[in-house]
Amino acid sequence: MPPTPYDLAVSRDELLQVLSESPFARIYSFELHSFERGECVLRVPFQEGLERPGGIVAGSVLMTASDVAMWLAIMTLLGKDAMTVTTEFKTTFLNSAKREDVTCAAKILKLGKSLIYGVAECSTPAALVSHHTMTYIRLSPPRGAIPALRA
Repeated sequence: MPPTPYDLAVSRDELLQVLSESPFARIYSFELHSFERGECVLRVPFQEGLERPGGIVAGSVLMTASDVAMWLAIMTLLGKDAMTVTTEFKTTFLNSAKREDVTCAAKILKLGKSLIYGVAECSTPAALVSHHTMTYIRLSPPRGAIPALRA
């Protein structure tokens, strides 16, 4: 039977585990807000240590949030052990987040055999802050490894 739109390849606990065990993600204190098949929303709590002069949330924080949200969105389709990496990433900054939390929503647009295309947007309650387009590539499993089942 083919998967339904509601079948997920990963659980909430698994996504939380990925966030807590990824040293680069822990720096930002990302919080898993919600997720669906091919989508993920993260909350990025404001931290003074991650702001630019003038109280503006650093652009690198927004870029990392969108990359991590997309990574988790991919896991909802392929599982947490799927090896994928970013190959292309474009960011457009539209507004500033000033001393406030940010929400980042990522969505997969196309899950191909080797390439995965998606978009993410970071926002505050008042404004859309940044728009991101991303391409990921699926890495081949190590020689002799048992391939993961694909959704």
